[in-house]
Amino acid sequence: MTLEQALNQQIANWNILYTKLHHFHWYVKGSHFFTLHAKFEELYEEAAATIDEFAEQLLANGGSPISTLKESLELASIHEADKKLTAEEMVQTVINDFSLIIDELKAGMKIAEQTNDEVTSDMFLGLIGKLEKHNWMLKSFLNA
Repeated sequence: MTLEQALNQQIANWNILYTKLHHFHWYVKGSHFFTLHAKFEELYEEAAATIDEFAEQLLANGGSPISTLKESLELASIHEADKKLTAEEMVQTVINDFSLIIDELKAGMKIAEQTNDEVTSDMFLGLIGKLEKHNWMLKSFLNA
């Protein structure tokens, strides 16, 4: 996989995740509504910024970021939301997605390091730290 492919895969993942988090934000129900409604909004706003950062980095490197939903659905390793999830299942889905993305970011870091692209490697590393913290908090919410 090239660095451009790794960045585009992340753009795809974060586009799907952005939509999924909106879905969860709108459809969460139950006693945790207020907490999760706000948390999902925080996460989809972060996802939007992440998409832009990756696309701009790819452009700065002379690459071409994907920019359609069709491309995102084809390249993403995470999947769209299931319409009938409980609040807890929504949280577990986000944990699972973040865990998969963390693994992909680690692989992307290696590619960036092999091409001496410290900026992209640092971007991946910074996001890994954020996602690991999110997963810790989400797992604590589930008492897992």
